[in-house]
Amino acid sequence: MPLFFRKRKPSEEARKRLEYQMCLAKEAGADDILDISKCELSEIPFGAFATCKVLQKKVLIVHTNHLTSLLPKSCSLLSLATIKVLDLHDNQLTALPDDLGQLTALQVLNVERNQLTQLPHSIGNLTQLQTLNVKDNKLKELPDTLGELRSLRTLNISGNEIQRLPQMLAHVRTLEMLSLDASTMVYPPPEVCSAGTAAILQFLCKESGLEYYPPSQYLLPVLEQDGTNSRDSPDGPTDRVSREEVEWQEQKMLEKLEFERRLELGQREHAQLLQQSSSQKDEILQTVKEEQFRLEQGLSERQRHLDAERQRLQEQLKQTERNISSRIQKLLQENQRQKKSSEILKSLENERIRMEQLMSITQEETENLRRREVASAMQQMLTERCKNRLMQMAYESQRQNLAQQACSSMAEMDERFQQILSWQQMDQNKAISQILQESAMQKAAFEALQVKKDLMHRQIRSQEMVSEQRWALSNLLQQLLKEKQQREEELREILTELEAKSETRQENYWLIQYQRLLNQKPLSLKLQEEGMESQLVALLEELSAEHYLPIFAHHRLSLALLSQMNPGDLAKLGVSEAGLQHEILRKVQELLDAARIQPELKPPVGEFLTPTAPQEPPESMRPSAPPAELEVQASECVVCLEQEAQMIFLNCGHVCCCQQCCQPLRTCPLCRQDIVQRLRIYHSS
Repeated sequence: MPLFFRKRKPSEEARKRLEYQMCLAKEAGADDILDISKCELSEIPFGAFATCKVLQKKVLIVHTNHLTSLLPKSCSLLSLATIKVLDLHDNQLTALPDDLGQLTALQVLNVERNQLTQLPHSIGNLTQLQTLNVKDNKLKELPDTLGELRSLRTLNISGNEIQRLPQMLAHVRTLEMLSLDASTMVYPPPEVCSAGTAAILQFLCKESGLEYYPPSQYLLPVLEQDGTNSRDSPDGPTDRVSREEVEWQEQKMLEKLEFERRLELGQREHAQLLQQSSSQKDEILQTVKEEQFRLEQGLSERQRHLDAERQRLQEQLKQTERNISSRIQKLLQENQRQKKSSEILKSLENERIRMEQLMSITQEETENLRRREVASAMQQMLTERCKNRLMQMAYESQRQNLAQQACSSMAEMDERFQQILSWQQMDQNKAISQILQESAMQKAAFEALQVKKDLMHRQIRSQEMVSEQRWALSNLLQQLLKEKQQREEELREILTELEAKSETRQENYWLIQYQRLLNQKPLSLKLQEEGMESQLVALLEELSAEHYLPIFAHHRLSLALLSQMNPGDLAKLGVSEAGLQHEILRKVQELLDAARIQPELKPPVGEFLTPTAPQEPPESMRPSAPPAELEVQASECVVCLEQEAQMIFLNCGHVCCCQQCCQPLRTCPLCRQDIVQRLRIYHSS
């Protein structure tokens, strides 16, 4: 495998599909699904993580790609915190991130047909995971933390090299379907694995020393949505409206916090874009500086080369001049030697004349001999002078040639120097134009971001105005509630005075009404309440939380099951008081600890509560019938002026229309504000 390889680029069709899916996910009113499958991706783009984080996507589909890793560089898995379904099948994943447990909302994980060799240990933190599909991979074993998946219902590990199941899998009591290769299993034995999921779980529970129960008897931590709608308050419609108002305020506060978070995210993206542009500008300037330094270095190197060539030519000229001076010196020496030879000839001539005289040679022979000698000496001198002239002419021509060569080389070097300067000027102009273009693009991006920021500020100001209006309405509502409470206290005083007059008559009446209300409970709810543990009922009565008995009975809660829950689970069930949540869990834990120390205190499993007649309320808490003349005056519809006003308009909160007249309306008839939501009022008989 090569160390460096080029990433395979997706085709044009895959790139267009990716752009279309990303634009489709960002449109207004789009669903909670981001589908970027079959896009030939080698890694998930950064924009997909940002889209899932900002738009709170619930489903991410990335199957049939070329993924080798789930997380690219500079991306965090917390961006997928809201994802409930993650589909990664038909890819090339070799491992999942170690911090996969941060996806606490994940319910379905499909990594079928990949190259996984192991699962991360943090997978046990996925407490809401219901479906796990790791079919057709290269897994050899499963982590023990798989037993911490308390909501797992479906597990598919077929098509792997797994021969042993972890013993901790017996703690997954909600597992309904387990798919594996029974013929290759060693633990549990193949005959047990081929018998089905129930047989496998029974074998693992027996090995772990646990008692097996079918999955249908265990409550999933992920509660159903309609479970919150079954909380019927016994306090009447007033508490229900106040609770809805509190929930509405909490929802609006969450929306405001979400908007501020998105605004902060946009500001961070803006700062990141500015930082990126400044870094790109610094990189371009650094590149220009490096190019200029390289050109200057090349020019200095060329200058040094020219200086060396000039010095070499000067050395050659000096050497040539030295050679010529040495030759001239030789010529001068030759002339001196010729002078000496002429002097010698003269002395010889004198000696010859003397000898001729001595030898009595005739005058004519002496003259002829002298002529010959003079002619030979003159001929020798002429030849020497011609040689010297030829040597001087050759020296002059060679000197001219060397000067011409030096001039031509200097001209050539000047031309090259001018060409290098022109190239440097062109590169500088190109870099300056590129920098100007980048600055123009940055200016346009900054203007767009500034416009977006101004729009966000305007939205925030409008939101603040709406919040101030809501605050004023909430103050008005609180004032109305206080006035209502005062009126109720006045009515209560009047009722106490009436009770003092007809106490005996009213006592039997309210006992009959109370027994009638008890008889009106559903039969299933009565049976569920009778099936609750007596200690749990006594605990709720001790904490003055008897009104939560129907909720606990509906979900079949026991002391053992409550010991495994946290305050958040009780809040999901409907116990909204934080102090009551902690007190219930503390009392349950104390009862269980006492039962462990003294086993005789532990109630039997099949113990039921015996129904008892309701105790007579004390004198201070005994209700009294309201007088018949105190009737609530209902407001009439402002449209038809016939029916009773039954609908509440949100956000203004006005009650001014009946159910038939409110359907075609889009604005409130009283304040002319847009109607966001309609709520119907049901009066208790």
